[in-house]
Amino acid sequence: MPQNKRESLIFTVMMCFFMVLWMSIYNVSMHMGGLSLESIKEGWIGFPIAFVFAMCCDWFFVSGFAKGFAFRFLIKPDSSSLRKAISVSCCMVLPMVIIMSMYGALEVCMRSGAWSQIIMIWLTNIPKNLIMALPLQLLIAGPIVRAFFRKAFPVGKVLA
Repeated sequence: MPQNKRESLIFTVMMCFFMVLWMSIYNVSMHMGGLSLESIKEGWIGFPIAFVFAMCCDWFFVSGFAKGFAFRFLIKPDSSSLRKAISVSCCMVLPMVIIMSMYGALEVCMRSGAWSQIIMIWLTNIPKNLIMALPLQLLIAGPIVRAFFRKAFPVGKVLA
């Protein structure tokens, strides 16, 4: 887990990169009817704007809320690092899925012009994204990014 604001920013950039890239490809593949080189290309093309939007949402809105909720209701300051990581990750995924599903619905409507369907697209995207994002966060992205982060930035090397 990051120890200060600077580490937190670096960690957030890394985690956001991993999650947004994977979820962008996943969502484009869903709307294109399956995973293909074309859907990967389209996911990659849409990635930069989605990444910036997700970073801003994560850093300025979701992170504080998720950590506050987790530490108030789920964990204590003396809880294990694993329990803290899992609790905060779970609390981050749901609001980010809701926000980024709306972002995806807006993107689909801009491309297709089906503005009358935006609410339906958004509401159907939420469960589809949640069933991908939560296991991805807990089982793949979280462990990989945490391991890479600590290897690249050992404790005490990034000053506050």
